Amino acid sequence: MKKVMLVEDEEFILQGIRCIIDWEEISMNVVSMAHNGMEALEMFRREPADIVVTDVEMPLMNGLELLEEIRKIEPNTRCIILSGYDEFEYARTALKLDVEEYILKPVNEEQLRQALIRAADRFDEIAREKAGSMEDKIGWHRFLNGKLEGEEAEDFLGMLPEIAPGESVTAAMMKIDADSLEAKDGMQEVLIELQKLPEKVKTIYLSPDTLFLLLYMERETGSLREKKTSDSEAAERSGCLWEMGGKASETDGIQGHPKAESSTACEVLRNFQDRLESGCGIMSFITIGPSIREYQELPSSYKLISRLQKYRLLEGYGSCITESYIKERKNQDVVIDENFLRKMILKKDKEGALNYIEDLFINNLKFEVDVDVLYQLALKMAILLQDIKVEYKLEQSRNLQALTEMVEKIYQADDIFGLKTIFISEITEIILYLHTEDSQYTPVVKQIMEEVRKNYKEDMNLKTLSYKYHMNASYLGQIFQKEVGCSFTQYLSNTKNKIAKDLILNTNMKINDIAKEVGYPDTSYFYRKFKQCYGVSPASLRGMKKY
Repeated sequence: MKKVMLVEDEEFILQGIRCIIDWEEISMNVVSMAHNGMEALEMFRREPADIVVTDVEMPLMNGLELLEEIRKIEPNTRCIILSGYDEFEYARTALKLDVEEYILKPVNEEQLRQALIRAADRFDEIAREKAGSMEDKIGWHRFLNGKLEGEEAEDFLGMLPEIAPGESVTAAMMKIDADSLEAKDGMQEVLIELQKLPEKVKTIYLSPDTLFLLLYMERETGSLREKKTSDSEAAERSGCLWEMGGKASETDGIQGHPKAESSTACEVLRNFQDRLESGCGIMSFITIGPSIREYQELPSSYKLISRLQKYRLLEGYGSCITESYIKERKNQDVVIDENFLRKMILKKDKEGALNYIEDLFINNLKFEVDVDVLYQLALKMAILLQDIKVEYKLEQSRNLQALTEMVEKIYQADDIFGLKTIFISEITEIILYLHTEDSQYTPVVKQIMEEVRKNYKEDMNLKTLSYKYHMNASYLGQIFQKEVGCSFTQYLSNTKNKIAKDLILNTNMKINDIAKEVGYPDTSYFYRKFKQCYGVSPASLRGMKKY
């Protein structure tokens, strides 16, 4: 459903617009309503809308000024202007701002309805156009994943060099550190350096910071096989993680010996990586697959090197690894003492908490923990911090991160030091907020929060609560948002999801039964709301219990 924001300084007109349209019928949902441009801009920053319907003349910030600011945040948002003035200057400015419709008051219901439908269609059209520019990249992804057949597959095969007799191909994936590209001419310098390689290389541009490389090398004759076997095996044992002490032999490359060919490719790419770093200051992380003789083997090689990319978290930029290195790593389990960390945080013992985090991640480096276990450990820690934030009503504090933000940062972390920094920063902020006095709520907001805690299973909404407490629903929603830091609907959802999370982790109840227990008769809707809150599905969270 498309998200809609309504902006109008006259409360009567605002409520009228809200009520004259059957939003569900046109697959739309009003997510926010504001009385001036400044208030609307703050709401939009918290939750961007797909369509904005706004008046022109408003206090603090008019509608056209609002749209200028919205365009800076989200250029694709569609806008509909409402105005009581048939002014040419207004219309001309609206045209520059790519406004969808300019509707004169009084607002005609059918005219507004059709304008909303056209705005939604235009929003989808822009999304399709944007996706179209990604067609080639998506096509390569599908081809490399073995998802194309027939003529489609032949089209991409035709773009690859023919594999000559006696030639092998090694696939590699090269992830570039975006920070090291900032002062450079983007990916252009990397491509220029690749062209300088004496070996034949096919480069496929997968994303702004990722290249897929095919390195074509001659297989040497069998007469050299016995002489070079020992060097080849030694190079393969090194796994091509050069800074760990291994160095592949310069005489690798025995016919019919894929390991030796992979080691030679690793040497070429590692040397290239060193030149790129020393000459251009560009850091990269390269994963290399085994050599192949025909392109039919490409999907399995692509799958392998894509999977190896997650080890960037442990090895960091500047590394070049193969599957053999990962297989030979010594992995040990590392567990988090959740009770101890929680105790340190709630005691406001910043030094104790940060020392524990420092030791925990140093141990991960020392014992070379498996990367999947490390991710699970990080997710458990993020959930622990979220529980503390919810319990002490800190989850909406400006400098603290939502769980979904933390999860995203965990999976985007470049190395283990970056991962450690995420938690050090968040724990520091939590302790800082715990030192401040608890937020003071007005009596009516306290009553509503208590009602939610007691009756969260019921079908609650601000309209029924406003009758109970003899207040205007819109005004009640505004003071609740201002004091609690989120809308009433979001607060109710957060409460339900927290209780559901406890049941998932601490009972053996079925997910369907848990959904009903917390007031979600529709299990699929529960899944969607839970994942929005915690960044993982209920089933995935339950699967984490084994860690």
